[in-house]
Amino acid sequence: MQDLIKQAAADLAASSYAIVLTGAGVSTESGVADFRGPKGIWTTNPQAEAQAYQRYERFLNDPVAYWQEMLGTVGTSSNFYRQMREVAPNPGHYAIARLEQLGIIKWTITQNVDGLHEKAGTRNVMHYHGTVEKLRCLSCGSRFSVDEYSLDKLPPLCRCGRPLKYDVVHFKEPIPSDIMDAAESEAMKCDLMLICGTSAVVYPFAALPAMARSRGRGASGVKIIEVNADPTPLTQQGVSDYLIQGKTGEILPLVVDEVERLLPQRRNHD
Repeated sequence: MQDLIKQAAADLAASSYAIVLTGAGVSTESGVADFRGPKGIWTTNPQAEAQAYQRYERFLNDPVAYWQEMLGTVGTSSNFYRQMREVAPNPGHYAIARLEQLGIIKWTITQNVDGLHEKAGTRNVMHYHGTVEKLRCLSCGSRFSVDEYSLDKLPPLCRCGRPLKYDVVHFKEPIPSDIMDAAESEAMKCDLMLICGTSAVVYPFAALPAMARSRGRGASGVKIIEVNADPTPLTQQGVSDYLIQGKTGEILPLVVDEVERLLPQRRNHD
């Protein structure tokens, strides 16, 4: 593994436009429960999964009922989203922030809705599946910080007068076009993609690595590195160049330490 860590650090140090893709595996080390794992929320509570599949339609049909569920005032839902806002980043989040501060990582594109990348200090974060830190209007596309609204009067309303929902993208809800377009642009622009803590099976997010790989390998192509607990379809199908297998919170800090050793002149880059 040490050789792969050094290889990843060398590849990152040599890159000119690197991006990161992150999934649930980065945040589980902060205590954020996953959904389909052995102790996942939906594994232990199938009714919660059934509710999740109905959530987007519920918002469209009855925004008040949607918000009552999301705030834990009715049904079997709890204040899960509010609890998520209370968790803290782990060493993996801080390592990614350090790579951005070194000027290596240009964007972090995440499936996670917990906002932990920003809490760790990462500035350029693209929330592919939205975030619990914001509310979004489906009519005009505006986004607002959750803290701008008390949520005492339901539903919260946009400045355009339409109901707001959590920015989180629910089942059957389209990925916002501005986010999808921006993520695809970054995938086609980067010369290195670092993929961390994702099973790479949830689409269309999982299509981003293959999109980048379509540009080929070598000097004119892109280097794709995985840091995951287990092999993924990206590993098995040869989309990634190599996999560093293990916990992101343990591996990423070691990679960044090595990057900083290779690029001491950029330690204080902001």
